[in-house]
Amino acid sequence: MRDNFWKNIKRPILALAPMAGFSDSPFRIITSDYGADIVYSEMASVASIFFHQDELDHRTFDILKFEPQQKAKYVVQLFGSDPEHFAVAAKLVEKVINPDGIDLNFGCPVGKVIKQGAGADLMKDLPRAREVIQAVLENTSLPVSIKIRAGAGVVSALDFLKNVSDLPVSAVMIHGRTLAQGFIGEINCELIKEARQYFSGVILANGGINNLAQAQNILEKSGADGLGLARGVLGRPWLFQEIKENKEIELSKLEVATIAIRHARLEEELKGSGAIVDLRKHLCWYAQGFSGASHLRSQLVKVFNAQEIEDIFNAWVKE
Repeated sequence: MRDNFWKNIKRPILALAPMAGFSDSPFRIITSDYGADIVYSEMASVASIFFHQDELDHRTFDILKFEPQQKAKYVVQLFGSDPEHFAVAAKLVEKVINPDGIDLNFGCPVGKVIKQGAGADLMKDLPRAREVIQAVLENTSLPVSIKIRAGAGVVSALDFLKNVSDLPVSAVMIHGRTLAQGFIGEINCELIKEARQYFSGVILANGGINNLAQAQNILEKSGADGLGLARGVLGRPWLFQEIKENKEIELSKLEVATIAIRHARLEEELKGSGAIVDLRKHLCWYAQGFSGASHLRSQLVKVFNAQEIEDIFNAWVKE
């Protein structure tokens, strides 16, 4: 196995958690500039990789592509349900993408993922989940980490970690809500704290972290080695910097507009002008908390290129 980078990162470790449709290469670059130590890819389907393993230019590999501009350590996250698919995907991801690590998703609550027996549904199946982890460990030299929930069905995070406690998993990100809770409700910090009894690697707490106060509270109550930030950094990538520097940062409209414009330029440069349509939902988050946000969002949902975005934000700053 390659050197385990997880052991060498200063605590608290701050990670951009995987978010489908959001944690793409432009956003990974931006968050790494603001202090993210680790950035995860969007979830990649092992079935897609398995059935297109002879097409190394396939869209899945393109989505996972590593950009040298990214300063943070890069972890590719995989989801699926078939151990054989995971084994093949692990080999190919190491060969084609060569990230710093591979992560396995056992926490996604989205219906279309659950229906495949993947994500949090796979967390319920302890024997199969263990097979998946073993298959990946046997087919990559990269550090392997996992993402789970506080619970899925009758299986708690503690049950899950006990089941794989003898395997050399480097890190676990625990979303402190159960599958039944989805993305709503309190984070179970006590359970995350208890996880230390069954897991010797790095533990990251995840869920409900939208500002500095919440980050400090969850770090203190969970005793975790760090945090996985997700929706809390949409439109606010400087939350990583706030946590690192332990102080709130208030940005002006001009400063926020500058970040959003850079985001758009990166999107167009790295993914082509066609990607701007997908970026619309991302851009709307930058408007939150400012006067005139509703009008700004109504314009941003209609954009087709980075120049339009720059013109709209520049006009907004002057209002």
